[in-house]
Amino acid sequence: MMDRRTFIYSVTLTVLAAPLAAEAQQPEKVWRIGLLGPAAERVYTDVLLSLRAGLRGFGYVEGKNIVFEYRFAEDKYERLPGLATELVRSKADVILAHATLGARAAKRATSTIPIVMVGVGDPVGTGFVPSLARPGGNITGVSNNDVGLAAKRLALLKEVVPKLSLVAVLRNPTSPVGDLQFRETQAAARSLGIEIQLVDVRAPKELGTAFAVMVKGRAGAFAVMGDPLFLSQQRQIANLATTSRLPSVFTRNENVEAGGLMSYGPTLAAQFRQAATYVDKILKGAKPADLPVEEPTKFDFVINLKTAKALGLTIPPSLLQRADQVIE
Repeated sequence: MMDRRTFIYSVTLTVLAAPLAAEAQQPEKVWRIGLLGPAAERVYTDVLLSLRAGLRGFGYVEGKNIVFEYRFAEDKYERLPGLATELVRSKADVILAHATLGARAAKRATSTIPIVMVGVGDPVGTGFVPSLARPGGNITGVSNNDVGLAAKRLALLKEVVPKLSLVAVLRNPTSPVGDLQFRETQAAARSLGIEIQLVDVRAPKELGTAFAVMVKGRAGAFAVMGDPLFLSQQRQIANLATTSRLPSVFTRNENVEAGGLMSYGPTLAAQFRQAATYVDKILKGAKPADLPVEEPTKFDFVINLKTAKALGLTIPPSLLQRADQVIE
């Protein structure tokens, strides 16, 4: 039989435990992550797997404690401001913005929601942040750090085609960093004794004409500036290059996996995984202003041997040994 003291103790424990049990039963916070992409949705299939894997490492699981809001412009860049506004209205907790155009649209749409930029060419030069070390506002993230890589890419083409004297450069002139990329490529070409043929492409429908111009101008190869448009049209570009018998070098490995010849640069998948770290810190209370913009530290060199054979090219063994990935 329970005595009076035991009864009071039992009741007290029950009363104290009640709010703890109620607290334990509270549903876990579900964070809303917005993603703004200028390119076609198919471009992001693999990189989103990398992003989810990165977030999973911090304990975030889609459908459990995070949900995604996706907005893809499908190469129609004029849609970006409206899509960015939609993400703001969706009450996203964080917006991931891919490429310079995506980051610019997101920054113009909100000054309060944290923005994590991914693959932006020149965050300081484009005015997103005053410095990489001290972003200062509501935007931070991962820079492409493409400076100096143009010379490396042209040198790779020269190794594959030793007598190369004229290289066509495929550029999207609507890109905020297109001029900077082209100036660096021009300087690199001069140092290698190579002439440059600039070919501008603003939309997918212009690619066929662009390759006709390259062939007519007798370009010995072509280099592609970094831009979401050229990622979206990776298969069309690869097919046109093979048909035109033109060796190529790209900024992204996805273009080589689609049939391009070579690429040298940071991988987009790695950058999205890196962005997961920023998302985690921000959701845990960090401010973008206090998170330095990071630059890639690893640059992958990828060669497609199947494409080389189709073009009748022999890749020097020394080049194959230096490659991070060889596609056969």
